[in-house]
Amino acid sequence: MNGGRVLFTDESRFSLSSDSHRILIWRERGIRNHPSNIIERDRYGGRSVLVWGGIMLGSRTDLHIFDAGSVNGTRYCNEILLPYVRLFRGAMGLQFLFMDDNAPCHRTVAAEQLLESEDIERMDWSARSPDLNPIEHVWYFLGRRLAARTLPPVTIRELRLALQDEWATMPQQLIDTLILSMGRRCETCLAVRGDHIPY
Repeated sequence: MNGGRVLFTDESRFSLSSDSHRILIWRERGIRNHPSNIIERDRYGGRSVLVWGGIMLGSRTDLHIFDAGSVNGTRYCNEILLPYVRLFRGAMGLQFLFMDDNAPCHRTVAAEQLLESEDIERMDWSARSPDLNPIEHVWYFLGRRLAARTLPPVTIRELRLALQDEWATMPQQLIDTLILSMGRRCETCLAVRGDHIPY
């Protein structure tokens, strides 16, 4: 895979009652990623915002913060595909490859038709592969940066501004390093037959 032509994208939710603070857990050496020690969570408590971003070697999109409400196919096309993905496709040309997961709003007829009409090639991707998508590690970094702020956000407006600020100041070298580590992450994931990996 040529990571230099791929725009890795995803959504993430950030909450005012953030769980970004680390909790120390003691366990035996070598069992950190054992399936019995992993709890996956998809729910967020408290007031939160949903964001979308895209990263690639040497570049990133602006961070898009969705206004309230759920994201359906129409919103995905109007707020993400047209203003962001089409722009990157235009800049990259035919070598551009678009990565999103199998979230329902990504796979609507409208989204499929728009990508086809814009000649945007989509990478095949599993909906649940957080160990492999480099942007998941970017979301983790963003959450840690929010938690480390001297004055953490206490309102939704402050949270939105803090997210925009942290996204804009995130070192591009961090993003590039994450993308370049994909080969190693894929090899490790194959070696453990799809279980969680230490990345």
